[in-house]
Amino acid sequence: MELADEIIIDAPKDKVYAALNDPEVLQKCIPGCEELIKHSDTDLEAKVVLKVGPVKAKFSGNVTLDTSGAPDAFSLTGQGNGGAAGHAKGGADVTLEEQGDQTILRYTAKADVGGKLAQLGSRLIQGTAKKLAAKFFDNFAEVMADDNVA
Repeated sequence: MELADEIIIDAPKDKVYAALNDPEVLQKCIPGCEELIKHSDTDLEAKVVLKVGPVKAKFSGNVTLDTSGAPDAFSLTGQGNGGAAGHAKGGADVTLEEQGDQTILRYTAKADVGGKLAQLGSRLIQGTAKKLAAKFFDNFAEVMADDNVA
């Protein structure tokens, strides 16, 4: 499964990049995120509860960041295990382009799922993934707007 999108965030690129690397901000933005622990600048551990169709699962996983292109671009890879519900692994490439006082964030993401989740069908999984990605970026844009007001 592959997703790609572009959003405009009302904040300069350096602030957007810093927020995308802040575990507190990310925890607020990731749908269903119960815990996000930063082990290093490149390694994070997450606990997320998600409902995909009839399957609800608590995923535990690790995310690794590659910030070699920072602050213009970075990528992340991760994998999570939801016990009997299955597992997921994937990654995303993100680019940030400054446009005046705003930043254009573009991403492409790929994910593979297995177990019970894979049996639900690709349409349901892709639809849920799109909703979760949209929710994350809506939350992120809101946090950034609130941050700029303060």
